[in-house]
Amino acid sequence: MKTAKVSFLNHQGTKLMANIELPDDRKPGSFALFAHCFTCNKNFTAMRNISKALTAAGFGVLRFDFTGLGQSEGDFADTNFSGNIQDLKSAAAFMEKEYSAPALLVGHSLGGAAVLYAAAELKSVGAVATIAAPADPKHVKQLITSDLKEIEKQGYANVSIGGRPFTIKKQFIDDLEAVELNKILQNLGKALLIAHAPQDAIVGIDNAGIIFKNARHPKSFISLDGADHLLANEADSRYIGTVIAHWAKRYIDFAQVENPDTDLQLVASLNKSDKFTTLIKAGKHQLVGDEPEKYGGNDFGPSPYDFVSAGLASCTAMTIKMYADRKKWELEEVVVHIKHQKTHAEDCKTCENSTESKIDQFNRFIELKGSLEEEQVRKLMEIADKCPVHKTLRSEIDIQTTLKDSEPND
Repeated sequence: MKTAKVSFLNHQGTKLMANIELPDDRKPGSFALFAHCFTCNKNFTAMRNISKALTAAGFGVLRFDFTGLGQSEGDFADTNFSGNIQDLKSAAAFMEKEYSAPALLVGHSLGGAAVLYAAAELKSVGAVATIAAPADPKHVKQLITSDLKEIEKQGYANVSIGGRPFTIKKQFIDDLEAVELNKILQNLGKALLIAHAPQDAIVGIDNAGIIFKNARHPKSFISLDGADHLLANEADSRYIGTVIAHWAKRYIDFAQVENPDTDLQLVASLNKSDKFTTLIKAGKHQLVGDEPEKYGGNDFGPSPYDFVSAGLASCTAMTIKMYADRKKWELEEVVVHIKHQKTHAEDCKTCENSTESKIDQFNRFIELKGSLEEEQVRKLMEIADKCPVHKTLRSEIDIQTTLKDSEPND
């Protein structure tokens, strides 16, 4: 997963901080926008885990801090639920300009209620997932019940939420009173997934039932049995992130990777628009090759020389392991480090016209772990030079190139 810190301005010109996370090995098939829980922030552990699961499934994910929270500017005391919705719309506009408009919205707790409102106004969104969301945003008032009288009397109160101090103003409470989520649900027009734990002690499971009842199909419910409201158990947050990713692909346009096929041993395919990102199929295994960003690539996979080095390293380790096993020696682990002295992109700048002969140097460093005698170590180091890939790299190689329309030479 690649993570970058970004920022954007909300509707009031306040700078909001965010993280954009992209898959390591491909362009995102689609984008998701994540809204955190009340008084939380974008770096909340459950949010990070859910984002990782989404990016592992091919999504690009933006998670940001609402106004006045985390690293975002602004005063939390001046915010309200309506402002959160506007922040989400600003985030979506930023994504559309810089990346791609979000097709999936995910919200946790009060963030879940906020994404329902925002989704109703965002044409790009085809699917919405809520996690432990209240059926009525006014549920937040239950967290500050003892302070409501003071807020009503003097217009604000300093309250403690989750052990942290916050200033809540009367305008925040008044804004909650004006919210009518049922109308939004009845006219949402988006696929909806509701995830909730029966044991949730903060927002009861009955909230999920109300949301489900008032929403129109397509709608789905996932029970997070055994989880708490904040998804403190890492397994719970990773699970729901994976479920959301695969569920959402049913309802949104998701660009699938079209893997090449061949009747030969290996095939590599490079599309005109993909810079150097190359799709590779070796037997039944799908791989991605690329160049580093500094050479104009996307860095979605190893470079061609990295694959060569990987072949040498893995073959060396396998050869040593096979020999030690046959001799019944106490080799617990073999680790092979490779350093190659050239880079593919630099060679290609001059490869068409160059007549110079270059020497490739591979520096191989081998770690042998286990109860091995000195003579056994010496023999295993000797065996390393006998690995098939090592021999291939040291031998004269004949490469025959034929147009695929023609039959390859036997």
